[in-house]
Order: sequence, then C-alpha cells, then structure tokens
Amino acid sequence: MHLVTRFAALALLLIAGSVHAEKFTVAAAADLKFCMDELVATYQREHAGVQIDVSYGSSGNFATQIEQGAPFDLFFSADVSYPRALQQKGLTGGEPSVYAIGRLVLWSATRDATKLSVADLAHADIGKVAIANPQHAPYGKRAEEALHAAGVWEAVQPKLVLGENIAQTAQFAASGNADVGLIALSLALNPELARQGGYALVPESLHQPLQQAFVLTQHGADNVAAKAFAEYVQGAPARALMASYGFALPGETPPR
Repeated sequence: MHLVTRFAALALLLIAGSVHAEKFTVAAAADLKFCMDELVATYQREHAGVQIDVSYGSSGNFATQIEQGAPFDLFFSADVSYPRALQQKGLTGGEPSVYAIGRLVLWSATRDATKLSVADLAHADIGKVAIANPQHAPYGKRAEEALHAAGVWEAVQPKLVLGENIAQTAQFAASGNADVGLIALSLALNPELARQGGYALVPESLHQPLQQAFVLTQHGADNVAAKAFAEYVQGAPARALMASYGFALPGETPPR
C-alpha cells in the first residue's frame, strides 16, 4: 500500500510538471488584439491542454516591464526596435523575428474616412484626433511622423487625444470621443469597427515602416510550449491569418 501511495505521488508530480510545461504567457502589442485572439484559439484547438495567457498593451510599456522582470515568455512588439533593445541587454532567449508589417489608417465612426487624408486633419471642421501615445506606442510614433511629414503637426497637435495604446485609441474614435483616429489597419478590419466606419490607408511614405517582431524572452528561454508557439506563428496558417487582418508579411507587398 505504501508503494502504491509513492507511485501515486510520483504520478501527480509528473502531471503537475506536464501542466506547467504546457503553459506560457504572451505580451502582445494592442494592434494584435483580434488577430492574436483568433490565432491562440486556433492553436489551442489543435493543441489540447496548452494554456496561453495573453496581455495586450503598448510595446514600449511591455519592454520596460520585461526589463524590470515581468514573467512574460514571448513578446510580440509592434516595432522591432524594442525586442532588439532587449536582446542587446541580454534579456531574450534568441533573435527577434519580424512577423509582419503593420499599416496605419485614418478611421472614423462619424464621417466618411475613406475620403480623408492626413492633411485634412488640420481642417476646422475636424475636432479631436486620436493617436496612440508616441512615447511608448509604435503606431502613435508613426502617426506623429505622418503628421509632421504632411505639414500639419502644428495645426493638429492641439486637437490630439492620446490613447495608452492603439486599441484604446480606436475606442476613442469609435465612442465619439475623437472625430478621427489614426489606428492600426488590423483593428479597422475587425467586424465590430468595420460596421461603424471605413478607413483610408496612410501613405507609407509619410512614416517609418511598422516592422513588427516577436522574441522569446529570457524568462521563456526554456519553455518548450512557448517555443512551439513561436514556430507556429511563422507557419503558413498563421501567416494567412495575419494577412487577413491587413498585415503585410515579410518579403511580400503590403496592401495599398
């Protein structure tokens, strides 16, 4: 009986170890919200028992949290510069991989955004303009670049409403707290926002590319499940899903 108890205890330990090995955490840029939710759901249907906890926010804030020891296993950034900076500090478990090229769009729930240009944001009939905080959100930084390049920064700056991340920026525009939002195409294509308004692509010539990259963190370096998911997101099914959300894939021509 004592031997049986010992075997039972050992079995429980093995099960516990297996469960632990099949769990990992992801820090993902807010522009990935709808795409990543679908990607994770699909992956979990194909890999029963894997637990994936995803947090969404601004890439800059996540990079700071990881530097401070936040226990994320994978970091999906909207700008490759953040994973590269973490790698230079010895805080990653490998090289950053560019998984997509993001696109910035003008979006509105109150007017026909398909006919808007960045220069139009200076017009008096447009009130508040929402962008993500350029200090830590890549889409916000690109929005600022576009406003400068279009020659309307000085006119538009007093109108700006800053979102903590690009998802909150989209919420500002969708709720009417801003007349127009400079948001991610991946969010504008979500059915909920698509029902409320259209969009116009911001010319890529107005800002630096949104090279989005992921990296395995130092915390996740030995997490087998996290490594398997990292491989999965680089495969054909995941790439096709990202393309459906408006992301251009590395080496392919982005939507225009």
